[in-house]
Amino acid sequence: MEGLMEGSLYRSMLESLNNSAKVIKLNPNVYERLKVPRRALILGVPVKMDDGRVHMFSGYRVQHNQTLGPFKGGLRYHPSVTLSEVAGLAALMTFKNSLLGLPLGGGKGGIQVDPGKLSKNELEHLTRRFTSELNTFIGPDKDIPAPDVGTDSQTMAWMLDTYSLEMGYSNTGVVTGKPVEIGGSLGRDSATGLGVVYIIEKALATMGRKLSGSTLAVQGFGKVGMHAAIEAYALGAKVVGVSDVSGALYNPNGINIGDLVRYTKENKFIKGFPEAEAINNEELLALDVDILAPCALDGVITEENVESIKAQIIVEGANGPMTTAASDYLNKRGCMVVPDILANGGGVVVSYFEWVQDIVWLFWSEEEVRSKLKTIMYRSFDKVWEFASKNKQSMRVSAMAVSLQRLEKAMLLRGQAW
Repeated sequence: MEGLMEGSLYRSMLESLNNSAKVIKLNPNVYERLKVPRRALILGVPVKMDDGRVHMFSGYRVQHNQTLGPFKGGLRYHPSVTLSEVAGLAALMTFKNSLLGLPLGGGKGGIQVDPGKLSKNELEHLTRRFTSELNTFIGPDKDIPAPDVGTDSQTMAWMLDTYSLEMGYSNTGVVTGKPVEIGGSLGRDSATGLGVVYIIEKALATMGRKLSGSTLAVQGFGKVGMHAAIEAYALGAKVVGVSDVSGALYNPNGINIGDLVRYTKENKFIKGFPEAEAINNEELLALDVDILAPCALDGVITEENVESIKAQIIVEGANGPMTTAASDYLNKRGCMVVPDILANGGGVVVSYFEWVQDIVWLFWSEEEVRSKLKTIMYRSFDKVWEFASKNKQSMRVSAMAVSLQRLEKAMLLRGQAW
């Protein structure tokens, strides 16, 4: 498909796929099918703005693979959204869902827009029109969107309502990440960040260490990074650095995350927080810490800055925050890099829980959700660690390899690799 190779994230995904395919001697026909998404939709989304003019937004939905179940993946609103980026993220969702043992395929969507520049009314119109354009391609048995960068539970509520109105009945399973009042799951907001912390615990355990007392830097204090910091802090970690779009903070004695969360609720950003020193993002990435968790956008650790990284463990809370070359460099240096398809899987695991609860109309307590999430994240880490130890491979290669083994078997059983 023309245009897919334009983005670094898609190229990095293909490189990772190729490296792991060689290790497990993946069936060549399976490999060819996984290189390209099944379907890529490019949509012109007209919106009547508050000033009366009509503005056209570029929207995308890429459905990569559905061998294991319905397409599943987030919807992001961001100025840098492109077809190539969305396609790469859709493929990563396929591999993530396979690795985590979920009965779901991979999809992803996005709209090229800065949501901060639109009114709530304009955002609602944008979301409803985008949903209408996607109507025949989504559904609880087809493709199930969820929140991502720039979207939230309100976005999903609008999508649910639009889809239900056009279908003629309420179908809460069409999206996940909804408010609890209309079929959402308890524990969904913190799921990705909590999953990151569960993986940090397992990574430290391989070195005979515990989270309590370990130092942590979190790049990105949004939906993933903030909850990762909250959960890690609650378990005794010393969170010495955090960042967001306004800058970064550092306190060698540890930042009180409760105080920082309250500060950001009042001031929107972390800039100006009085209990830490202001630094820049590159300095945050280079902090001498036990664990670095990049939880913002893709491509933040590259060949240009990788030599400055000092963390012993990197857990990718974001999708594609590190290039393959940078990851290889750190692995050779002895740094454990836990890749995104494992590390940030908590969000899609609890999205799966939400989907299941909507189907059966039986909802779980938050304690049940957290317990079930911990079981899946721990089990998935163990599978990857076992493969890595047995085959002398990096965690990145091993995670993809474990994922591909499940996908390969399913595709061969279904006759999808003639």
